[in-house]
Amino acid sequence: MSSAPTPLVEMRGVKFQFANKVILDGIDFSVRPQEVLVIMGLSGGGKSTLLSILMGLLKPSGGSVCFKGEDLTKLSRPKLNEVRTHIGMVYQNAALISSMTVRDNVGLPLKELSDKKAKEIDRIVDQKLELVELTEAKDKLPSELSGGMQKRVGLARALALEPELVLFDEPSAGLDPITGKHIDDLIVQLRDKQEVTSIVVTHEMDCAFAVATCMAFLHGGKIIFEGTPKEFRQSRIPIIEKFLSPYLQRDHATP
Repeated sequence: MSSAPTPLVEMRGVKFQFANKVILDGIDFSVRPQEVLVIMGLSGGGKSTLLSILMGLLKPSGGSVCFKGEDLTKLSRPKLNEVRTHIGMVYQNAALISSMTVRDNVGLPLKELSDKKAKEIDRIVDQKLELVELTEAKDKLPSELSGGMQKRVGLARALALEPELVLFDEPSAGLDPITGKHIDDLIVQLRDKQEVTSIVVTHEMDCAFAVATCMAFLHGGKIIFEGTPKEFRQSRIPIIEKFLSPYLQRDHATP
């Protein structure tokens, strides 16, 4: 019998505090290749902080953060920057540079972090914009795009360096249901066709159940649940039952 694949990402005992406030208090979880882990929890519970630690933007005050077996907390800055080229991030507000066109926003990681020539960068940018169905928008500025289109440009930029792991911070927040579903479909497509592993932070239950292969719940600075979507839906942990209640009630009320 073959053994389970080695985790692509693993956090063990991760702690983080800001001044005297403890935000993460011993985080443990792992994500295997091609999984989509959805992390949920109450607002202000540290979910975005957790993503920033995974990106190497914040350093934890304790514990280990391993990517492909390497502990990011122990790497030199140049080595950490190299590892980060394998991790893409899609920010909640898209975080596009307003003075740059869509084409230049998507190509920015390639210009800064690779030695590719302009012609090759243009080819990759076109490919990524085609993936998110925004080829026609490449010469527009972010201000000329809807919120959903900006999110898709952010995704194209995150994919420019062909990352093995993509982190999503509230990917469908503030979007209409049709646009939100489009983003969800892209996350699933990345898993199935591009073999990309994803970690998704979201409050949106429709998004969570549409994309997740596994789910975790962050509460009180700890992961208090990790399991399948079915196990999450059936959880009897009080805070999770309360969190899920509006969604389940709406689900049952739908004819």
